[in-house]
Amino acid sequence: MRILIVEDEKRIQDFLSRGLESAGYAVDVAGDGNTALQLGHATEYDLVILDLMLPDTDGLSVLQKIRNRKASPPVLILSARDAVDDRVKGLELGADDYLTKPFAFVELLARVRALLRRGQPTPERLQVSDLVLDCIRRKVTRGNDNIELAPKEFSILEYLMRNRGRPLSRTMIVEHVWDMDYDGLTNIVDVYIRHLRSKIDDKFPVKMIHTVRGIGYMLDAPERAERPVESQLEQSS
Repeated sequence: MRILIVEDEKRIQDFLSRGLESAGYAVDVAGDGNTALQLGHATEYDLVILDLMLPDTDGLSVLQKIRNRKASPPVLILSARDAVDDRVKGLELGADDYLTKPFAFVELLARVRALLRRGQPTPERLQVSDLVLDCIRRKVTRGNDNIELAPKEFSILEYLMRNRGRPLSRTMIVEHVWDMDYDGLTNIVDVYIRHLRSKIDDKFPVKMIHTVRGIGYMLDAPERAERPVESQLEQSS
């Protein structure tokens, strides 16, 4: 999941970025409205957190331009304007939620997760064979075992499970999970895949995560992984 923070105050930018990244989200930051709109045209975001008081334009103008697009993400307004009229206007112009400053991060995170659930047509519970991922409670089980995952491990596994049977390149995984471009040199995906395999595959006789030679990785149940595409697959040793 990728979130765009539109906030000109550096302290709040850093606070939100650190918190959301720790929760497993990829985050981009824009310090003004024009940058936010440029990023919004270039990247598909799952959620926008929008301040109203920006240095170059009013946040409500940014909101209207976001809403004029055919497909627009949920928008959470985060503002020091706490008057009822401001909140009503923001919601009437298309905001999905409105949170006033100062705020507790745990409340913001709960609202973020609620908006992402609302905007996601995909299931809240993913299952491939005996591997189950609860997207809401952020819990993973395989068989009778509860599996503890770090936030980035959870995000990678969720991405793999949502794309069951589809080979995903390292570039796709990095751009979906991390706030960075894949430079062709980093082995960060391979490191995290090894971590995931140690937790969800190593102690089980049936392996779920497959290496797709020359592409990247794929997660699938064995009955589907044994199709003709298996000639491209190499399970980790």
